Amino acid sequence: MDRRFFLVLLLAGCADTSPQGPLTPLTPALPAPAPTGGPQAQTPPSPSPTPVPTGELSFDTWLGDFMVRAQAAGLSRPFLEQQLGGVTPDARVIGLDGRQPEFSKPVGDYIKGVISDDRVAVGRRKRAELTFLPDIESRYGVPRDILLAVWAMESAFGKLQGDFDVVRSMVSLAADGRRRGWAEGELIAALQIIDSGEVTRAQLKGSWAGAMGQTQFLPSNYRTTAVDADGDGKRDIWGSDADSLASAANLLAKGGWKPGVGWAKEVILPAGFDYGLSEGPRELPSWWEAKGVKRADGLPWTSADAASPAGLILPAGAAGPAFLALPNHFAIRKYNNSTSYALGIGLLADRFAGGGPLVGTWPVDAPLSLSDRMAAQIALARLGFDPGPPDGVIGAGSRKALRDWQGSRNLPADGYMSMDMVQRLKAQAGIS
Repeated sequence: MDRRFFLVLLLAGCADTSPQGPLTPLTPALPAPAPTGGPQAQTPPSPSPTPVPTGELSFDTWLGDFMVRAQAAGLSRPFLEQQLGGVTPDARVIGLDGRQPEFSKPVGDYIKGVISDDRVAVGRRKRAELTFLPDIESRYGVPRDILLAVWAMESAFGKLQGDFDVVRSMVSLAADGRRRGWAEGELIAALQIIDSGEVTRAQLKGSWAGAMGQTQFLPSNYRTTAVDADGDGKRDIWGSDADSLASAANLLAKGGWKPGVGWAKEVILPAGFDYGLSEGPRELPSWWEAKGVKRADGLPWTSADAASPAGLILPAGAAGPAFLALPNHFAIRKYNNSTSYALGIGLLADRFAGGGPLVGTWPVDAPLSLSDRMAAQIALARLGFDPGPPDGVIGAGSRKALRDWQGSRNLPADGYMSMDMVQRLKAQAGIS
């Protein structure tokens, strides 16, 4: 996923952080989204030997050390000198990597932006026009509507792919050092793609974070997962719609997509429900029904869904829509590790297939500033509920700490960080 989406997803109230710091190709208040995520959320192992930590190397020293590691990965020195000679860090990339949005968009606002009338109309038109979709769906088991939603989210159906030189972007991120091991791995993958002759350096364009093509693959994902679906002998995720969507299907299939199983269903919770069960057990729908949870549409579960474990998610807390997330929700998060991103993909796909709006309504919430989110994390820690480092990212650790605190105060333990929760936490912890 394009990192533009990922930065928004990363800070969503329901966003999760990826090992990269989400992907996404597409690289997830929100949209973290993981990037998207997309393949960005999957961090490859760092090359050996271990790179020197941030701030301890000048650029020239880092580059010299990297050349040794790249040669150990099988790249020749003449090739490396040709590709990296004269390269300099891109200040735009380093700046974007270190920037956190001051305000995070509430999840309801994010979802409303994802499911615009124009986007739904384009997706439905593509659904009818693209004759290769049934074959891809049959081959990989991933529904065409999910693939169209990924395509829409990652690059606006191929229109916004990014024009950064992927090699220079990865050089910049690796030399900067914050994510050196990951960036060096992706840099080596990008250079191996060029060295293979499959794609030229000039063609290797993408987002500032290195996510490439219509479905925003990182170089490592391109090497292992991109496919030639149109039969022209090239894996062209930049110019071929078929290659792009088949590659996304292959990535989701490798991420555990279960054919015939849904991604999630909106549910209605009974009065007095224990909201602390959110982001907790994954049980069969019958287990949840025994606790009074009902499908919002009133329809029965398919046999495949009824046999699949599901976990409760409350993206906007007790006041917003509730969902039972089926296994394929978590497969989408292998593309971009953000709850909000996966929710956006699934809901958009449902609309492409002719589905209607949700039964529940999203609450009207004010955006939380970075200082609000950090203050809430500091307050939780002071009160004895460890959310992890006060980084302003309200991820799984912060939500668990909040649920525990809410339970201790006899509040609905939904783990949702609203402005009301921020103010309550600050007041109890004595933070002005």
